[in-house]
Amino acid sequence: MSKEELDARSMKALMTIASAWYDQMKAGEIPSISLPTRTKYNIEYDDASEVWKYGDKESLRTAATAKSATHLLKMAYVIGFVKQQLIENRSSTLREMYYISEGWKRAKFGAQDESNFLVEDLEIISDVPREGFHLRPEENGASVYGPMRIREPTRRGLKLIHCQDDVGSAGYSIPNNVENLELVDHDAKFVIAMETGGMYDRLIENGFDEEHNAILLHLKGQPARSTRRLLNRISQTWNLPILVFTDGDPWSYRIYASVAYGAIKSAHMSELLATPKAQFLGLQPSDIRDYNLPSDKLSDKDVEALNAELTDPRFATEYWKKQINLQLELGLKSEQQAFAARGLDFVTNKYLPSRLSEMGVI
Repeated sequence: MSKEELDARSMKALMTIASAWYDQMKAGEIPSISLPTRTKYNIEYDDASEVWKYGDKESLRTAATAKSATHLLKMAYVIGFVKQQLIENRSSTLREMYYISEGWKRAKFGAQDESNFLVEDLEIISDVPREGFHLRPEENGASVYGPMRIREPTRRGLKLIHCQDDVGSAGYSIPNNVENLELVDHDAKFVIAMETGGMYDRLIENGFDEEHNAILLHLKGQPARSTRRLLNRISQTWNLPILVFTDGDPWSYRIYASVAYGAIKSAHMSELLATPKAQFLGLQPSDIRDYNLPSDKLSDKDVEALNAELTDPRFATEYWKKQINLQLELGLKSEQQAFAARGLDFVTNKYLPSRLSEMGVI
């Protein structure tokens, strides 16, 4: 979809919401909106798209009380603000919109989380991603390095970039909006998406990308939407295996879940942001035991998070049940870079080739 087409779709969606409120009030009804309940108990696996989406449970937000009326008032102000951005072809960050609301009187946001949540509401109602509203996050996407070529628009026209030959050792910096990128071609066999910058740098320094024709991607912790969208597009366009390599703790497993299954708070965008073919590469709880890795004891919060994942439908597989229960039994967690205790080359010469072979990737 071109920028012009997305802008037109976004404007139409915003006006549809406003028109619905107008029609409700004209008919003597209290303005309201209906939204899916955003919890892990209301996400369901969609066989057709192979991603997790919101289920049928909904909550009604109505202007019947002062509190809920204020919520709809804030949404109306955001719709007006976004509409003006589309008309003027301007953009802003979510943080900038939060500060702009200082002049909205009773529609002013009390906290950044409130404005973020409301933008997610708009995405759900309109079925338009926030990028279509010219809203962007503060954080950039992460970096990618490997045998792939992309074409991106610049102020001087389209530019063709090889993500090994035309970039420095940090790789190509993923932009906030990857919809304008053209995935041209590649010579890769698979993609490894890594949680930490240290592991990303280690694989590049050791030449893992050249030896195995691998695209390396730094997730930069919990990945930004643009990073997840790029992985989704690589998977759909080139059908390459996507492997996610994280630390061995419950919070890192959720990083994998956000890539493969979609995040709970953005389940309405799972078809764009989730990569259902992504596989978990490690660090597995069994690796802590099998390689006798340096580790730390699980905290109470870690144990609580692992038990929560056992009831999370996104982890309802025999693999995850076995690994999580093993970790609870071991009472330990470990980091990616703990492999360095076996030597700086161990992860690239031993662990990854063994795991990738075991998974049938190489």
